[in-house]
Amino acid sequence: MQTILSEKIVRIIKNKKRLEKLLNVKITNKGKEVTINGTVEEEYKAMKVIDALNFGFSFSAAISIKKEDRIFEIINIKDYTNKSNLERIRGRIIGKSGKAIGTLANLTKCYIELKDNQVGIIGESEYIEGATEGIVEIIQGAKHGNVYKGLEKNQPKPIYDLGLRSEKEPITMKEYEKRLKEKE
Repeated sequence: MQTILSEKIVRIIKNKKRLEKLLNVKITNKGKEVTINGTVEEEYKAMKVIDALNFGFSFSAAISIKKEDRIFEIINIKDYTNKSNLERIRGRIIGKSGKAIGTLANLTKCYIELKDNQVGIIGESEYIEGATEGIVEIIQGAKHGNVYKGLEKNQPKPIYDLGLRSEKEPITMKEYEKRLKEKE
């Protein structure tokens, strides 16, 4: 049994039945206190999903932590800068009309949100590292173009088929029936 203090309790109560069904846990609340009952692994995933909802991520982004085995990570801006003008740094992360944060999200295939002096990232483990490095570089004053270039250059390599599957692409029903007739 895990207990979390939730700032955005309305979002959790509103989605309680969907969360219970998708996360396979029992959720109860008393004021801003949310209690999660289930197996240890399910409770851990549910805590991460609820933390993501509290951070401000959309329901679909938060639930992707459970469905698609993604990771939720928080970067504290103050850990990477000595500057007192945090508003300017937050502005650098967001960019003009949200362009910088959108470009970072597209290049890293992650969901990225900014809340107070923290940046939340949801993504696959191989992409989280690049997103974290890119955000830290922007916090420390690197040019946006250089960060984007570095992210493009260091994209994780796709996993190639090693020939273990018999078919490279799915076949159509007509092709399947044709192959069956040939075997007869």
